[in-house]
Amino acid sequence: MLSTVLQQLVNGLTVGGIYALIALGYTMVYGVLRLINFAHGDLCIFGAYIGLVALGSGAGSGQSHLLLLGGAFLLAAVVVGAAGAVLEFSAYRPLRRADRLSAVVSALGASLFIENGIMLIWGPQLRVFPSHLLPSGSWNLGGARVDLVQVLIMGGSAVLMGVLYWFVHHTRYGTAMRAAASDQDAARLMGINVNRVITSVFVLGPAIGAVGGLFIGLYYRQVYFTMGWTYGLNAFIAAILGGIGNIPGAMLGGVLLGLFNAFAAGFVSSSWQEAITFALLIGILLLRPTGLLGERVAEKV
Repeated sequence: MLSTVLQQLVNGLTVGGIYALIALGYTMVYGVLRLINFAHGDLCIFGAYIGLVALGSGAGSGQSHLLLLGGAFLLAAVVVGAAGAVLEFSAYRPLRRADRLSAVVSALGASLFIENGIMLIWGPQLRVFPSHLLPSGSWNLGGARVDLVQVLIMGGSAVLMGVLYWFVHHTRYGTAMRAAASDQDAARLMGINVNRVITSVFVLGPAIGAVGGLFIGLYYRQVYFTMGWTYGLNAFIAAILGGIGNIPGAMLGGVLLGLFNAFAAGFVSSSWQEAITFALLIGILLLRPTGLLGERVAEKV
């Protein structure tokens, strides 16, 4: 029994770290624009495909596997960050002063465009990561198996979340981001380039999400072009759970949702996992609509 609990704890922390990284993109965009970027999950899986291409192209180059893996993460973050900036400029900026429904429709259209673009470029079949290039090794912890990939995901997620929190709360540019999230007009009067801040949010969020997408590929050893919708939806639930618009809330919500899913699958049934997840979402919306940590935004009169 104890070994099962420990195994589900490790699995939950692993998946929860991925959820948290993807949820950060949702919560950052919502914090500044009050917009749900429904294309975010597909951008994350796009990052997994970019990483797969990088790993495949360097398979016979004789480079160190660790160096090759680091290059794959860097390339995925850069390409997806640039794609996020293009998405903001083409799909969201023209509708910034339009009604919310127009922005939602644009976001859904962008999601379908990216998803089908991935299918056209890489095909509809499962794409498998080269196992000989991935980190291998495992440990036994109280009867639970802990793989090196899981340690990489948990450690990498924690480091990225810590760096992002420090950047947003302890740097000049992070202060500008928080000011734009509180009141864009007041931020402009203070000399902040709000358009630049919004673009940086659309670069930073998808870039971090791309790391999460590549973590998905490393963990499951495969990617599929529709995975973005599934993981994007779970990360969106995590953002709501923690308090959308709140960066620590997205981190907490992702980890808690990962643990909740792991224990639901391990002790109830994996077939009921999604139903239980949505039951959790309904309960949170009924009991605490602002999420566990609430939403840190200024009240506007």
